[in-house]
Amino acid sequence: MEYGKEQLKTFRDLNAWQQCRKVYRMIYDCTRQFPEEERFGLVSQMRRAAVSASSNLAEGFGRSSSQDKAHFYVMARGSITELQNQIILATDVKLINDVNSQTILKELKLAHKMVVGLIKVTKI
Repeated sequence: MEYGKEQLKTFRDLNAWQQCRKVYRMIYDCTRQFPEEERFGLVSQMRRAAVSASSNLAEGFGRSSSQDKAHFYVMARGSITELQNQIILATDVKLINDVNSQTILKELKLAHKMVVGLIKVTKI
C-alpha cells in the first residue's frame, strides 16, 4: 500500500496508528490516577476506546479492498470521537485537570485529522 509517496509495509508505518498509540499511552497514564470506583466504568471505557482506535487502523490496513479498509478507518475515527467525549466528561467531574485535558484533546484532534486523511486517501 502507498500513502502519499512513501511505501507502507505494515500498519505500524501508518502515522495515524503511531498517533493513536501515543494517545493510548497518554490515556493509560491519565486513568491510573482515577479513583477505584471508576476502574470498571470510565477507566475501562476510555482504555477500550483508545485500544479500538489503533486496533481498527491495524485491521483496516490488513484488509484487501478499499471499501473494507475505509470501513475500519471510519470505525477508528468513531473511537477517537468517543474518546474526545470521555475526556471532556472526565474533565467536567474533575477526574482530569484542564491542562492534561487540553493536552490529550490536542493529540486526539491530530489523530482525528490523520484518520480523516487516511479515509479520504483510501476512498479514492
